[in-house]
Amino acid sequence: MVHAFSRTRPAPGPPVVAPDADSAKPLQRTGGGASRTRTALVTGASSGIGAAVARRLGAEGTWRLVLSGRDPGRLRKVAEDTAATAFAMDLTLPDADRQLADFALASAGPVDLLVAGAGIGWAGEFCDMPPHTIDEVLDTDVLATLRLVRLLLPGMVESGSGRVVLIGSLAGCVGVRDEAVYSAAKAALGAFADALRYELRGTGVGVTHVVPGVVDTPFFEHRGAPYRRSRPRPVSPERVADAVRTAVVRGRDEVYVPGWLRLPCRVRGAAPGLYRWMAARFG
Repeated sequence: MVHAFSRTRPAPGPPVVAPDADSAKPLQRTGGGASRTRTALVTGASSGIGAAVARRLGAEGTWRLVLSGRDPGRLRKVAEDTAATAFAMDLTLPDADRQLADFALASAGPVDLLVAGAGIGWAGEFCDMPPHTIDEVLDTDVLATLRLVRLLLPGMVESGSGRVVLIGSLAGCVGVRDEAVYSAAKAALGAFADALRYELRGTGVGVTHVVPGVVDTPFFEHRGAPYRRSRPRPVSPERVADAVRTAVVRGRDEVYVPGWLRLPCRVRGAAPGLYRWMAARFG
């Protein structure tokens, strides 16, 4: 049986669903030059990894947060918990990326950190996948993120600092059966992270690719099929959020959650034939 992710788009209306930016907790950057508040924009913040990242950053009291997500009710709750400003929007809608970027700049100032956590999945054989669902997965997981990065990156380069964090997936590194398009989308983010990092060398702007395995979030419910494998065991979204925070603080390029997932990715890269045999034999 094939299960599709069913997506509803929020009705047009005021995008602000939480306290305005004046109530956020700012950090005044210290050091040479004029100080200003650091701003973090987190997408996919309605639930899952995005919500956990928002709460992790909000708990520090050192970031002015702008959150984006498609579920206004859940987004409002996360924003209230983190003293953030929020913008409820489906980022695949026309001009949504521009609206979010303009909103973030107007309400909180230049964005120093973008955590791109928005994403959806779909479970089932590729031949049974509705064509419009292919577009939905690629639009949400790849194109919306690339468009938003394109809008925010010049400001980071101009200021000589900043970081883009892309939430990928183990599926993008090794490929997962019955998740062909999702695997392709996350693989695209990984390649984008590498290529962009080369371009930004020497600018002061970093790119982090976070590669989680199975995460205990509503993702599997939304994609229409539960997670039934015994391995890898699901990790909490809070663990991924901690990894994101550590990567930002330490300036890491790539992080696996849990760390041992680096091994199958390395095996696939070094001996793809062996990896494919093992994947076919053991799942």
